[in-house]
Amino acid sequence: MPGAAFPSPLAACVCTAVALALAVATAWRWRRRRSSGLRWKQVGRVSGLFIYPVKSCRGLAVEEAEVTRLGLRRGDLGDRCWTVIKEDGNMLSAKQEPRLVLISVTCKDGCLTLNAPEMEPLKIPVELPRTNSVWNCRRFGIQAEGRDCGEEASRWINTFLNSECYRLAHYEPNMVTRKPRDILPYFQPTDEVAYAEGSPTLIISEASLEDLNTRLEKKVTITNFRPNILVTGCNPYEEDTWGEILIGNVQLKGRMSCPRCIFTTIDPDTGIKDQKEPLKTLKSYRECDPSEQHAFRSSPPFGWLYGVEETGILKVGDPVYKIFQ
Repeated sequence: MPGAAFPSPLAACVCTAVALALAVATAWRWRRRRSSGLRWKQVGRVSGLFIYPVKSCRGLAVEEAEVTRLGLRRGDLGDRCWTVIKEDGNMLSAKQEPRLVLISVTCKDGCLTLNAPEMEPLKIPVELPRTNSVWNCRRFGIQAEGRDCGEEASRWINTFLNSECYRLAHYEPNMVTRKPRDILPYFQPTDEVAYAEGSPTLIISEASLEDLNTRLEKKVTITNFRPNILVTGCNPYEEDTWGEILIGNVQLKGRMSCPRCIFTTIDPDTGIKDQKEPLKTLKSYRECDPSEQHAFRSSPPFGWLYGVEETGILKVGDPVYKIFQ
């Protein structure tokens, strides 16, 4: 075809070498696991992958994602790598501003685009000017750094939320991260997040959601619970028992069940807080382990929080294996 571009022999060799290196690395990991005495069995399959670029805003469903130490990532979009903050640096949650869940996020050509009802789209460069100030962004008394996204972003957020004191900050590589272990002893010193509440990865099964919905008059969707990985092909709440799992070339280790709060009562389509459901029903039949009571108080568990043991790539359709020593 006239004008068609074909890869050069050098480029083809490079691509082949990269593919071969990845295949060798994956095979080496599998051999190492087998030689170390690890065994595994399939317990489910990945049916959904979700990234939430801006804390408390809408998530993105993706077919494939990289799993980093900070959680899922797709291109320039890392999980909870942007956050709305107050003028004192404290991070804002939809628990205080429910309409945050109506803000959707996309990314193209190096720009983050925010959309919300009755608002013009806002484009923000992922690569911010180095002259922009750096904030200490705090949540539960522990902090991560974030670069200010500028006055236009602040005006847009404040207009939509009818406020005067909010700003948008972006976590950049090599900035200070938050350590979940500072507030939750179930995590390891190596576990870290940017602006997530407390874990790099949250897993929920479709069966658990279906079981909850049999108890509710008004059904809820998985969006109410904001998992990163949705799994099918298992029994309700089976994810509570997996411990350590293997998905693709990613190894994850369970830290604790996920305490649920009033965030789950916010309707993701309207931004209106119900105040009761599904939280009231969860409390009626879901209880944490007695040893975790001090961390959960009255919050019922739903889903499981995982730390990242080995990074890699996940895809929708990947089998989920429970690892046995």
